Amino acid sequence: MKPTALLARPKLKQVVTAAAMVVAMGATSLVHAADTKLRMSASASATDQRAVAMTEVFGPAVSDFAEFEGHWNSSLFKQGTDLEAIARGNLDMTITSAQELAEFIPAFSIFSAGYVHRDAAHQQRVFSAEFMEPLKEEAEDLLGVKLLSVMYLGRRHVNLRDDMKVETPADLKGVKLRMPGSDAWQFLGKALGANPTPMAFAEVYTALQTGAVDGQDNPLPTDKDAKFYEVTKQIVLTGHLVDLNYIAISKKVWDSFTPEQQAILQKASDDAAESARQKQLALEDELVQFFKDQAWPFTNQTWTPSEKRFKVHT
Repeated sequence: MKPTALLARPKLKQVVTAAAMVVAMGATSLVHAADTKLRMSASASATDQRAVAMTEVFGPAVSDFAEFEGHWNSSLFKQGTDLEAIARGNLDMTITSAQELAEFIPAFSIFSAGYVHRDAAHQQRVFSAEFMEPLKEEAEDLLGVKLLSVMYLGRRHVNLRDDMKVETPADLKGVKLRMPGSDAWQFLGKALGANPTPMAFAEVYTALQTGAVDGQDNPLPTDKDAKFYEVTKQIVLTGHLVDLNYIAISKKVWDSFTPEQQAILQKASDDAAESARQKQLALEDELVQFFKDQAWPFTNQTWTPSEKRFKVHT
């Protein structure tokens, strides 16, 4: 859906309700825990570190004035439709991506290009940089979405059903590589040398199992959490994208809170992002050996390809 079509839709009644006390000119909203529920929709599983951090860190931190309610595995809204749901007033929060934002704000596509971010610390510096402010403001103005914090998803690697040796992008020619459906994701799949196949995350395990796709790409913690190792034979350590997500909240909902509550919300978001970041980094270090030594009950390979060749190609 294009931005113009999105903006043409009438806004539905906001899911979050707030008790307001109007005083003279310029009303101040007093939001109470009994009245406010923050519903988040995301494609992550309940055991994904992003979901764990939002549930165990963010939720308790805001519990004095809001009830956090996480809906995982795209159980509330289909993957890729969360931003539209927020814009319509049907959803309060999501964990979104640069690729999804790029569907409405093309400038975000730079963060979906291969080998742009160097590491998790680089992501944080970029998100806090002055040049990000116009992009954040455009997300608020166009979509009614406020980006609170950046989350480290991890280094994405190619995961294949076959044990073919992959050292250059040419080796992926003809490989049906599952990628999310947005243009930015499809472009990245082609840049890797593969034949990108659009598919929702919830469908990937079965598609790998049946051979509907030849592979997929995700960070190692996601591969383990989703048990993709049960239906694949190797992980190619391309590290082609240091992937990120943004913790996002409806601007209308954000504005309904007092400045003090907004400060608590912001800190809770930053703390949740940091918790997930540190756990993802630790898992990445641990899981290379896990996949080599334990995960596959049959002969497997974890190839480290020529990263320079992949960088040049992407």
